[in-house]
Amino acid sequence: MESKPVVIAEIGCNHKGEMEIAHEMIKVASIFCKVDVVKFQKRNPRELLTDEEYNAPHPDPPNSYGKTYGEHREYLEFDLDQHRKLKSWCEEYGLIYSTSVWDLTSAREIISLNPKMIKVPSACNLRFDMLELLCREYQGEIHLSLGMTTREEEKKIVEFFVDMKRNPDLVLYACTSGYPVAFEDICLYEIVRLKEQYGQIVKGVGFSGHHLGIAADIAAMTLGAMWIERHYTLDRTWKGTDHAASIEPDGLRRLSRDLRNVYKALSYKPQDILDVEMVQRKKLKRL
Repeated sequence: MESKPVVIAEIGCNHKGEMEIAHEMIKVASIFCKVDVVKFQKRNPRELLTDEEYNAPHPDPPNSYGKTYGEHREYLEFDLDQHRKLKSWCEEYGLIYSTSVWDLTSAREIISLNPKMIKVPSACNLRFDMLELLCREYQGEIHLSLGMTTREEEKKIVEFFVDMKRNPDLVLYACTSGYPVAFEDICLYEIVRLKEQYGQIVKGVGFSGHHLGIAADIAAMTLGAMWIERHYTLDRTWKGTDHAASIEPDGLRRLSRDLRNVYKALSYKPQDILDVEMVQRKKLKRL
């Protein structure tokens, strides 16, 4: 394998709009789960949503934090100063801070924090005005998910980054946008296809999963995904639509452990008989 897997714990909005919960999730992700990156989300609901969308009721009322979908989204948002604090907490615990940006205002705000990486979610990967802003004004890694995206759209996205001369900083994520996703819809061979088609053009390929368990993530790494991103929560029964498709701390801990152990195992024998085998050969081998 070309490099060690990077484990990304996506808190997203699973903090329920509370900084204390966000802080606890950062701390647990670092100390107990031993991930590499913690990722949040940043939206400007008034910019992102139409008036109709903003004022409509949440499609799943029991999981809503407001009377309308817009109020729900506002409730879960952290402002720029809060994101600055989140970044500081991540650094305090030895983690990389990252955020998905959903609109131009949010992109500009997060760019001002100069994180190592910024994520473009599947829903926004055709917002070429936002992609251009990131390419021109942000010098870090740009990670981009390809859920809900046609092959033709995918090609246009990569060509755009090539034209902007930012493809060396682009990481593409194989992703199926469902919450949760059935195993037959994960489509892990998309990782192989992306590597074959774009591996020599972009920085690398990752995997963003919304499935159950951790088996598919291990397989994703063996197929060449070096960034493994999973939604993470402290309690899957909490109010909110993402918790059910997230993994709890012990699952995230085991995912981090297993990815790193399997990474170590993915090699050829450097010699015919390993040192560990020599003792057994002397004792057991019949010549």
